[in-house]
Order: sequence, then structure tokens, then C-alpha cells
Amino acid sequence: IIDTPGHVDFTIEVERSLRVLDGAVLVLCAVGGVQCQTMTVNRQMKRYNVPFVTFINKLDRQGCSPFRALQQMRTKLNHNAAFTQIPIGLEGNFSGIIDLIEERAIYFDGSFGQIIRYEDIPPENRMEANDRRQELVECVANADEHLGELFLEEKVPTVADLKAAIRRATITRCFTPVLVGSALKNKGVQPLLDAVLDYLPDPSEVH
Repeated sequence: IIDTPGHVDFTIEVERSLRVLDGAVLVLCAVGGVQCQTMTVNRQMKRYNVPFVTFINKLDRQGCSPFRALQQMRTKLNHNAAFTQIPIGLEGNFSGIIDLIEERAIYFDGSFGQIIRYEDIPPENRMEANDRRQELVECVANADEHLGELFLEEKVPTVADLKAAIRRATITRCFTPVLVGSALKNKGVQPLLDAVLDYLPDPSEVH
């Protein structure tokens, strides 16, 4: 794992790292969203054809908006991106995340968020979760032939179908899964690591 700061002073280090990496995690601030340096790093990832997942961080901060950050990814970076998770509450009320693929709520208990607890999606979040899941399926279906066929036949994809399609589309850089959380509070970190395993290529898949 190579961790490179996003600051402009480290542009050369980022360039060198991306030359050798199989996959990347693009970390966006939920308050600042897509910034000038994000665009530079995005161009570098494109140059070296590096597949990536996106993590929208700092959901516990005042003025955060992961939905604005996603919109900026689509408009400023031209990515076919969609949430694979959405937050439960924001800022001071940020309490957990909803996994749109498995359709369940995830809470992070313990002083370091190390105890993961799975629950049903809260009733007040169910409608949004359904809408966002539909949006996810549509975005992936536009990038993956197999899921696209299921979508056109109006079949509901299984969890395995959806995960496999996201993986294929991510590796070919046709789609970017967007995850959410707060690294400071250790909320959303374990699912992010799972997403790295699920969606980014292993060495045998790198061309």
C-alpha cells in the first residue's frame, strides 16, 4: 500500500506511485469535494490506466455533502460514478452507513469503530436507499454488458451479479464505485477495505 498526499507539492510522488500501482482509492473531502488537485490526480490515473474506487471522507464535518461531491465527480471529472453506500445522518448525526448492494445498515461500535454491527435499513432511509440502489444498477448496467442485458430484461440482479458487474466495470475504468465514511471516527473503513478486495484488480488482471 502506498499512501500519497493529495497536496500539489507531492505531484511527482503521486505520478511515480501510479506508475506501479494496480489500483487506487481516490479520497475526496465531503466538504471540499472535487478540488483543483483532484483533477490533476484524476488525469494521472487516466494516463496510467489505474482502476480506482472513491471514498468520500469527513462525513462528520460541518457543511459536508457527499451528494454534492458525487455530482462534482460526474460533472467535473466526467466519471460514471454512483454510491454503493449512503450515510445514515450527516455531521454530528452521522451514525453509520447503508450498504446498497447487500441492502443493510452497518454501524461501527466501540471506541475505535472496530465492532461492526449489521441491522435492517431504518424505515426513514428505506425509500432513499431503494432509489440510490436503482441508480447504482442503472449506472453499472450502462458500463457492463451482462448487467445491461439483465436490466433490459427487467430482471432483478442478485448481489453476486451486481458485485461481479461492478468489478468488471471498475477494472475497465467504465465505472467508479463511491463509498462514504469518516476515517477519523473509523466509520466506513472496513467496508472500504472490503471494496478494495471486491472491485480492484489482483496482479493477474493487470495489463
